[in-house]
Amino acid sequence: MTAPAVIHVASLGKNYRRGLQADPGLRHALENFVRNPLNAFRGPKQETFWALKDVSLEVHEGEVLGLIGRNGAGKTTLLKILSRITRPTTGFAEIHGRVGSLLEVGTGFHPELTGRENAFLSGAILGMSKRDITRKFDEIVAFAELEKFIDTPVKHYSSGMYVRLAFAVAAHLEPEILLVDEVLAVGDINFQKKCLGKMGDVARTGRTVVLVSHQLNQIRRLCHRVVWVDDGQIRQDGNTHQVVSAYESVMARNSLGEESARDAHAVAQTRFLSWEVVAPTGPDPHILSAIAPTSVNFSLSVHAPIRNGHHGIALFNSERQLIWACAAEGLQFQPGRHELRYTFPMLPLRPGPYSWQVSLYEDGQNLDAWDCLPEMIVATESHQHSHDDWNGILNMPSEFAIDSGADSTVT
Repeated sequence: MTAPAVIHVASLGKNYRRGLQADPGLRHALENFVRNPLNAFRGPKQETFWALKDVSLEVHEGEVLGLIGRNGAGKTTLLKILSRITRPTTGFAEIHGRVGSLLEVGTGFHPELTGRENAFLSGAILGMSKRDITRKFDEIVAFAELEKFIDTPVKHYSSGMYVRLAFAVAAHLEPEILLVDEVLAVGDINFQKKCLGKMGDVARTGRTVVLVSHQLNQIRRLCHRVVWVDDGQIRQDGNTHQVVSAYESVMARNSLGEESARDAHAVAQTRFLSWEVVAPTGPDPHILSAIAPTSVNFSLSVHAPIRNGHHGIALFNSERQLIWACAAEGLQFQPGRHELRYTFPMLPLRPGPYSWQVSLYEDGQNLDAWDCLPEMIVATESHQHSHDDWNGILNMPSEFAIDSGADSTVT
């Protein structure tokens, strides 16, 4: 049975005015009237743009929804409408339940109040009783690690302290719907891990989370479903791995523009030209979509004979950690185009973006070294632990059996 929808958005649009100028004052108005009386009776030109246009979606109770897209795509505008910070120009959004939002550093905090006072104020706004807030207060302070500063006005907090307290309040005061923007990027790495763990706990208790993030690994770990927002409209809505992989593929292709100058000179010298996954086959040669025997081709253009070549290859993840590397010595190439093929029994990698790096030397002289573009997107089904703390680099299918003598049960 499908859970009820707690967020219902229909034909939502938000139009903003851009380029408005401040009132020039009486003196300048009179000068403009003397210079051009006709223009004085014409209103100033107001350029408008749609931050959101005809957006419709539903979010069900207990669902963790990720919103992805480029800067300026309209993700934050959508969250502001859901948080009732701004009104839509067209359409409507219905929300059923208490909403806790963390859209920017210190959202909803009064700078003159202390951290303690802001925590109680935020809880009261969410409709919680003083007794309930008091019951959660020690847990909030411990999570935010602000025991020494909780009675200090928040205007004296650093951005990191703001984020720690704001997230702790938003997550611990039991909102039925939690809206979180990219603000977590302000915190340090350890705090980000705590926040991800807490959002996972919130989701497991059946509450609803809508998360905006450019950190796609976070989206993969937490979200049941992803909506890709592009230019104020929904470009794709569906399974997390499918939507994130499609988005990564488009972003990787956009980065190919910087390679045009390199390719223009490729014919005149020894250069790596391109790369592709040739097996398993799929609609996109730069996406690995199955854990199966894998072959990867690298095209090399050689300008002059190579008698004693050294070829190296390396594979890195999105955090630039080395996953695998290999080298071959004593290679010989005649002028022309060559295909260098690597075959693997499988590449059981955690879903996400990876980058190949290939190089070619002759007698210690670097002929070419290339960080291959676009990146390789691994979009395979995840076979990892459900908790992110136990997710490793490898993503290997496995079978689990319990042998109790005569009978065995496979899970």
